[in-house]
Amino acid sequence: MRFSKMHGAGNDFVVLDLRSGSAAPSAALCARMADRHIGVGCDQILTIESASHPNVIANYRIWNADGSVSGQCGNGARCVAAWLVRDGAAPAQGSFIIESPAGRHTVEHDGHGGFVIDMGPARFAPAEIPLNGFEASSLYTLHLGAEIVQFGAVSMGNPHAVIEVDDVASADVLRIGPLLQASAAFPQSANIGFAQVLSPTRIRLRVFERGVGETLACGSGACAAVAVLARRGRVQHDAQVAVQLPGGCLQICSDTQADTMRMAGPASFVFEGEWL
Repeated sequence: MRFSKMHGAGNDFVVLDLRSGSAAPSAALCARMADRHIGVGCDQILTIESASHPNVIANYRIWNADGSVSGQCGNGARCVAAWLVRDGAAPAQGSFIIESPAGRHTVEHDGHGGFVIDMGPARFAPAEIPLNGFEASSLYTLHLGAEIVQFGAVSMGNPHAVIEVDDVASADVLRIGPLLQASAAFPQSANIGFAQVLSPTRIRLRVFERGVGETLACGSGACAAVAVLARRGRVQHDAQVAVQLPGGCLQICSDTQADTMRMAGPASFVFEGEWL
């Protein structure tokens, strides 16, 4: 099984081409490939599959490092786009469309070797996230034992909670992240973001991803953080917001007129290999 190792701002992937009709990897195989000691090592497995519509270049699916499935992956979308351009399946200029389990995404070249992805609308209704036990609000409060956590919640094709903190460097990511993920409020778990606002157009972010743990970057998490913070007036709507993650910087825009989130950032090839 041939694969490509890629990353987007440090969020790393094993990319498999299944367009010939090869079977999707099992959850157990995904977990073995993702293992950083005895496998290839990655945050997610991405499978590139035949398009379901003539206007779509290819479909892709996402498996987390523990073998569980994911509905969306923003950094993965850029890596899929770069892989398809290198393969010749997608144009080296202009725009094209790829499809994830969350829907179709228009891809544009950013002129600097990266890509701009239309990530679709941010969904705040609790039933769409899903978030149990709350009426819709821009800020939720949850008691986790002796811990009181305030967060915003949104779906970007996968569920996200966003906690604003004074300093991401000292945020208790490895303790609060798993606690909130395991809460009954999130029946499908969630990606937990810890965001520090530096200005109306710049934030810092760390993300504890479901099925993975803390990652160097999370594209859908960056979109979620900007969406939640823009809703509360903490960052600007309709402006590029620089999201600084441990692995690099993404540019996110909450486009109110088009009701979508746009994400720009890099996509890099690391090496090619064969799984025996």
